[in-house]
Amino acid sequence: MLMIDWKKDDGWSKPKIVPYQNISLEPSCTVFHYGIECFEGMKAFKDKAGNVRLFRPDSNMNRFNLSAERLALPTFENNELLECIKRLIIIDKDWVPSSHGYSLYIRPTLISTSRTLGVAAPTTALLYVILSPVGPYYSTGFKPVSLLVTDEYIRAWYGGTGKYKVGCNYAPTIKAQLEAEKLGHNQVLWIVNNKITEVGSMNFFLYWKNKKGEKELITPPLTDGVVLPGVIRQSILDLTRKWKQFKVSEENFTIDEVITAAKENRVIEAFGSGTAAVISPVKGIQYKDNYYNIPIKNGNGSAGELAQKLWDSITDIQYGNVQSEWSVVINK
Repeated sequence: MLMIDWKKDDGWSKPKIVPYQNISLEPSCTVFHYGIECFEGMKAFKDKAGNVRLFRPDSNMNRFNLSAERLALPTFENNELLECIKRLIIIDKDWVPSSHGYSLYIRPTLISTSRTLGVAAPTTALLYVILSPVGPYYSTGFKPVSLLVTDEYIRAWYGGTGKYKVGCNYAPTIKAQLEAEKLGHNQVLWIVNNKITEVGSMNFFLYWKNKKGEKELITPPLTDGVVLPGVIRQSILDLTRKWKQFKVSEENFTIDEVITAAKENRVIEAFGSGTAAVISPVKGIQYKDNYYNIPIKNGNGSAGELAQKLWDSITDIQYGNVQSEWSVVINK
């Protein structure tokens, strides 16, 4: 694991890579009491030639820094931290699985270690990075998910921390997730003021025929500050805009508009996106007392045509099957 200490008066210490181990902290540390911490989710992939690759790591470093700044944690030089992470992965490169669908998960974390019960900006902090091999999110192919729309709980709100990757965004969602599972659903579709935001801990995409009769891929915008700027989200937008096969929009849309489109058979596909699953197809949405099926058209029964194409395109880049500047080789 990579460990770097920070002190307000001294700045960052020399980075060190040590065996995976427990961290000893005083019970008064503010990370425990006020949730002053942020993190990232990344993966390393091994291509057919045995090279280890990262997928758009600069985006992760930028988001990590923005999250740190939002919580008054220390910021850092993106490229310097990335070089440290690369070194850690090179040392542990034998842990990077070589099979397609498998990868090495990377979890950079930054916590306040200030020893006080007062609510204040951190004066000491710890940045660490741990690694873990992971298998395919769907071991037997895509498993479309069912969603529960809740207006009782809100994941993020205007002026809050929704667009940052901080722990306080996730802990309050667990109860709602458990309630969705009790009703037979896999995830929660989060709304705020009736507007769609995210699904579970993923970004949400709707592929439909809009009111003008155009085929459109739409996802909530980042301008409201309630949606996380996902790396896979941006990759989907970049790819589909390059393809120019349909309209691509980052705009607000409501759950009522989604339900109306479902009733009028205008929904073509819906899916979530994120580092873990890449693409997670949606098969249905429960809103209030009604359940609405989401079709998986022209697909293989598990994923729609667009979802499958996006998954293939992104994973081909991640594993180096397709050359792209998004895929960074690190073991040279």
